[in-house]
Formats: sequence, structure tokens, C-alpha cells
Amino acid sequence: MKLVEHFQYGLNSPICLTWELTYACNLACVHCLSSSGRRDPRELTTAEAKGVIDELQRMQVFYVNIGGGEPTVRPDFWELLDYAVGHDVGVKFSTNGIRLDAARARRLAATDYVDVQISLDGATADVNDEVRGPGSYAMALRALENLAAAGFAKPKISVVMTRQNVGQLDEFAAIADKFGAQLRITRLRPSGRGADVWDGLHPTAAQQRQLYDWLVARGDGVLTGDSFFHLSAYGEALPGLNLCGAGRVVCLIDPVGDVYACPFAIHENFLAGNVRSPGGFQEVWRGSELFTQLRQPQTGGACRSCGFYDSCQGGCMAAKFFTGLPLDGPDPECVRGFGEQALAARDGSTVVPRSDVDHSRSAPRSSRGPVPVTIGRRPDRACDTSPLAGMPVPVAGA
Repeated sequence: MKLVEHFQYGLNSPICLTWELTYACNLACVHCLSSSGRRDPRELTTAEAKGVIDELQRMQVFYVNIGGGEPTVRPDFWELLDYAVGHDVGVKFSTNGIRLDAARARRLAATDYVDVQISLDGATADVNDEVRGPGSYAMALRALENLAAAGFAKPKISVVMTRQNVGQLDEFAAIADKFGAQLRITRLRPSGRGADVWDGLHPTAAQQRQLYDWLVARGDGVLTGDSFFHLSAYGEALPGLNLCGAGRVVCLIDPVGDVYACPFAIHENFLAGNVRSPGGFQEVWRGSELFTQLRQPQTGGACRSCGFYDSCQGGCMAAKFFTGLPLDGPDPECVRGFGEQALAARDGSTVVPRSDVDHSRSAPRSSRGPVPVTIGRRPDRACDTSPLAGMPVPVAGA
């Protein structure tokens, strides 16, 4: 069996684990997947977070993607970062740059096994700040300047692709070159607050093709993970995992310890358990009913009859789920146009789910109740790097 085929049946430990340390955030990005803003008083304590890190070390989890919210506004963030690195768990954290001053940049440059991603959703202030808030462009560039001055090697610039910034790809690449950084682009999902803006913000069909052509022509060294495998139906497969790893090699721990199959699917239908439960994270990862179902062979549903299925794998389940489309049908951004047809076929009886979690500083949404889900192929998460690069991979049952 090829190693990538092992991914479909799950591994003993995740290789793309996202951990949102807090829902607190100084910004209120319009597309925020976790609807962050206010801290949840139930979030894991410092001691509990260190206990999770101890467990990840025992499970041989090589690194963890730290996010939020804005993780650096949590008072114990730097303590937890040092604790993780000191316990053989590398840290890759995403930040808007609010706390990344010159002194912090020097500290990071002197720390091994740490990577930094600066979020930037426009190559110009007008485009970025429309999505992320006034002053956020200047704040991100200051952070990049501080990292460059400190000699931090190859930070990442993380960009969510939108209708407004697809045409700025060359400019993003130039910004990355200027600061000695690496460009990482991810897909906009209709999750969290992103559900409110997805219709007007996600790239058009023509822009999807523009993005694909740019990646084929100029995407060498640009990180995409498994964000854009739905675009592979255009022809040549893009670099990356090119399948959905949710519950197999990917999952999310949220600030209160809930474990979801995918960071893009914060909804009770994708909730596998909580790290505070007996057995902790390991028991959730290896024994939850949801993850067991996800690791069964998948049929591909209605998309399996499409001649392009082997290329696109049916697309992203989070995108389907949060647009009210069947999970065994086409991706809403299917490049063959079937997603547009499915969206147009929705009627007044179609239930469009919303996330159960909302920590926006405005009043939270009212719950629409649980939505029935048939387990099929699940949403993807954009891991930045190949999970095979320079590391042994623990195979389930080994």
C-alpha cells in the first residue's frame, strides 16, 4: 500500500493538528472561520494546555499549528510556546502581528522548531483592511519587518484568496520576496463569519481558473497544502495532499478543548470529543465514533460517476456543508460548473447550517439546531508542508 493510501484510513497521530488557543482577538475579520473576538471563560488553563502538550509528545506529534483568535494575546502564549518546543513539539503559529515587536522577533529567531505565519489578505492596504480591519495591513508589514531584521528564517505570509485579491498574486509574491518569506495561500470557506460574506467574497469561476493557471505557471514554492485540490479537475494536479484528511490526518482542538474533524467545520456534527474527557486527546483521536467512520472506505457518492472525480476527490465537505449542499454531491466551486447548478437548485426548504460557535464581539447568532449529516468524505485543512518531509509517519495499527 502506498503511504498516501494509509492517510485515508487514519494514522496513530495527526500530522496536521490545529490548536486554537483562544477565541480572543484584537481584529474582527469578516471571514473569520471561528467567529473570534471574545475570550471564552471556559478555555483550557495553562496547566491543562501543558497537559495536552505532554500528550502530544507521547503520541509523537511532530508539530502543532497554533491559531485562534489571536493566540499571542493569550497571556501564557509565550510560556506555552517554550513548553511545547522544550517537549519536542514544534510550533507553527498564525498571528496578525499585534504582539510581534522587535524583541519578540529576536526571541523567535533564536528559538528552534518555531515557524511564524503572518496573516495578510490584501497586497495593498485598501484590499486587506476591507477584510481584516483598519490598520491591519500596516501591523502585518511591521511584523514582517521585525522578523526580517531579527534574521528569522523564512516566515510565511498566509493569504485567504478572495474575489478582491486573486489579481494581486504577483504582488503577494513580491512582498514575500522582499521580506525573505514564503507565500501560503488558502481557500475561503463559508464557515463562521465567512458564511455571511462567502457569496460576495469567494472567487468567481473565471478567477478560480486564473488562480489555477498562476499556480501551475508560478506556484513553485508557494504553499497550498490541500486547500485547492478541487481545482485539479482543470487538468494537472497541484502540489499538496490532494485529498481530504479530516479525521484521518487532520483535526482541530478548540480553546475549550473540543476536538473537531476539521478546522473549517466547527459544528456539532463534526465534534468528536473533548480533551478534558477520560483518556484525553489520544482517546478522542484513536477511539471516537466519528473518526472511526471517517476512516472507512468512501464511495465518493454522486461525484464518483464524474470523469474528473479522481482529480478533485469531490471537493471540500466544509464548503458543501455550510452552503446546504449534499455531502456526496459537487463542491460549490466545482470547476466543471456542477456546484453552481447545485446552488441554483436550492429552494426555501434547504437548510443552510451555521456554526454552533460564535465569539464575535457583536451578539451571537441564534442556533438553527443540528443538521443531519451522512458521513462521507470530509472537509480539508490547508497544511502548509508535505507531511512526508523528513519525518517518519506512524501508521495506524503499527
